Amino acid sequence: MRFFLLLTLSFLSFQGLSHTDLYAQVPASVLDLSHFKLTLPTDQQKSGKADEIDGEELQTYVNDRLFFVDPDGDGVVFRATCGGATTKGSSYPRCELREMKNGEGERAEWSSGDAGTHEMTLKLKITKTPPVKKHVVCAQIHDAEDDVLMVRLEGEKLFVERNKSEEVMLDRKYKLGTMFDLKIQAGQGNISVWYNGKQAMNWKHSTDGCYFKAGCYTQSSEKKGDKAESFGEVVIKQLQIRYADQ
Repeated sequence: MRFFLLLTLSFLSFQGLSHTDLYAQVPASVLDLSHFKLTLPTDQQKSGKADEIDGEELQTYVNDRLFFVDPDGDGVVFRATCGGATTKGSSYPRCELREMKNGEGERAEWSSGDAGTHEMTLKLKITKTPPVKKHVVCAQIHDAEDDVLMVRLEGEKLFVERNKSEEVMLDRKYKLGTMFDLKIQAGQGNISVWYNGKQAMNWKHSTDGCYFKAGCYTQSSEKKGDKAESFGEVVIKQLQIRYADQ
């Protein structure tokens, strides 16, 4: 029996499944995903659209190559390959969560001018960038038209990229695998960012149709010189979205 088990595990490891993968939790057991949908860098139906997972399906979904629980059992790995499928209006792949109102497919849409405060808090680390274009986005606010802000790593430079405004530096010498705390708040006509407990940005900006995004949005592709199998990777240990009335 022991010999058979070893052969079975060896075969599964050859297929890309480790012993850890076999007994891993699903990501929804580590993070509360009830108010999100997931976009993947895959197109299983060959429809020309990136695959999306939401609702009850997301509560049990795991992909041992792109979206899975880390070996420590307390974080979720988001991985987006450079040759992966992309969404409309983007040239880059993502394994990324998009804020929803509930688990029934209704999209969140709010204004940074609301009287209350919309907030996303995360504990995360960026663990890998593609070898040629070393750019990864780990968190966003998006509005009805475009990204409003992105928390972005370029090489060692971790910063907030703002639409039509100057960037805000978070860490000039970020080392891959370093855990950090991030908080993004929007409301009363302001958008603020905290990095490791310290406020890094307070931006007077009002826009509508907003929602949060978190995960790995790899900012490279084969056209940029990276191989299709190269990838960006982000591990999220904690993730919470809340709304507080004034």
